[in-house]
Amino acid sequence: MLTRRHFAALLATAVQAQPLPYSTLTEAAQALRRRQTTSLALTNACLDRIAAAQPRLHAFITVLADSARAEATAADRELAAGRPRGPLHGIPLAVKDLLDAKGVPTTAASRHWANNIPAQDAPALANLRRAGAILLGKLNMDEFAYNFTGETSAYGTARNPWNPAHSPGGSSGGSAVAIAAGLCFGAIGSDTGGSIRLPAAFCGVTGLKGTYGAVPTAGAAVLAGSLDHLGPLARTAEDAARLHEALGAPPILEKRVNVKSLRLGLARQLFWDNIDPETDSLLAAAIQTLAALTAGARPVTLPPLTRSPLLPGFPHAYAEIIAAESYAYHAQRLQQNPALFHPTTKTNLTGGADVTPARYQAALAELRRLRADPTPWFRQADILLTPTAPGPAFPFGQHDLVYLRNAAQWNLLGFPALSLPCGFTKNNLPVGLQLIAAPHREDQLIAAATAFERHTDWHRKQPRS
Repeated sequence: MLTRRHFAALLATAVQAQPLPYSTLTEAAQALRRRQTTSLALTNACLDRIAAAQPRLHAFITVLADSARAEATAADRELAAGRPRGPLHGIPLAVKDLLDAKGVPTTAASRHWANNIPAQDAPALANLRRAGAILLGKLNMDEFAYNFTGETSAYGTARNPWNPAHSPGGSSGGSAVAIAAGLCFGAIGSDTGGSIRLPAAFCGVTGLKGTYGAVPTAGAAVLAGSLDHLGPLARTAEDAARLHEALGAPPILEKRVNVKSLRLGLARQLFWDNIDPETDSLLAAAIQTLAALTAGARPVTLPPLTRSPLLPGFPHAYAEIIAAESYAYHAQRLQQNPALFHPTTKTNLTGGADVTPARYQAALAELRRLRADPTPWFRQADILLTPTAPGPAFPFGQHDLVYLRNAAQWNLLGFPALSLPCGFTKNNLPVGLQLIAAPHREDQLIAAATAFERHTDWHRKQPRS
């Protein structure tokens, strides 16, 4: 029988067996509560890693070393006095630089917002602080979240820690890099068409886009409000669930899911088209493992969606909405200071000028219709499985929009989706498996992903420092 004393000893061994920043958030939180480490020690370990890695990886736009140490010192005093603030008490985190933090620049990686200093925290960040989190800084991203390669930031290109010549994915590239490189214990990103899940897959970490509306998005730069989500990137599914809850989403971990009862559906039509053979092989092995832990996996046929004539593989309504809403949000900046945009961002935005009000309203009507009844998508399975992307991280300059094809559809539908690492190519690049569930069934995603992690160690792999 595992006693509390034996559990504490095992936990201490787990935390000490690797550099502190590579412990999971859950391990670090438990070690704090058991007085096996301090918030200041965790924070200093992260800041040391940031100082060493930032010149090479450019994960951060702003590092808040002094305030983070002050917050950690206060957290240690509170814990010593028996006054923990919440489940993230004393845990160092970082957030994508489109989320407002009081008195700290929110640049959205753009020269347009170089002097944008918000007067208050975004609600999601305020929720993290109430849970006890320590803010290490603001993370690099594609400008205004409208790209998927990491190359459009005005503050340097974020680089993949597994191979700095390859993309970390975008737009939440800095968030994924920070987790993969051990720079923080949890990171927050945004996802309008894969911007959490693609970086998670490319960098070998877990990324969760919850149900649409589960996390408040006020105080975050808008890309397309009808499609935008905020969510966590973390080392494990359990860590992602803890962060998702702390952001303000409904509870996940208190729910009990019988993993053996979960039916897995292989959504092969479209989502496996033109897949990299090595990625396909790694996914097949991962699906075989997950199928053995659940009620099994079988091919499923999903309801058809009208596809975009301009973006093959993408739903037409998705393409219309993201184009129209992003253009509307930035129309004044495009008119007054177009030269301040990265050329790629400007090109992406100006395309939205062609979407007429009638076309936009038709797309919104389609979105509402699809979200009104998710049951046709889950009659044959509880969780749908796809590759997160058709291949591993590409070298800079060799990108293709097909890398977002498997992710964007779920933003239109508003379904929760999670990417977790499921293997590495012969070139030591991570591959991601995507799990999709019905609205508000994040608990099923976390349960299945956690079961997979118990039988694999892909989430424990670390890039060379």
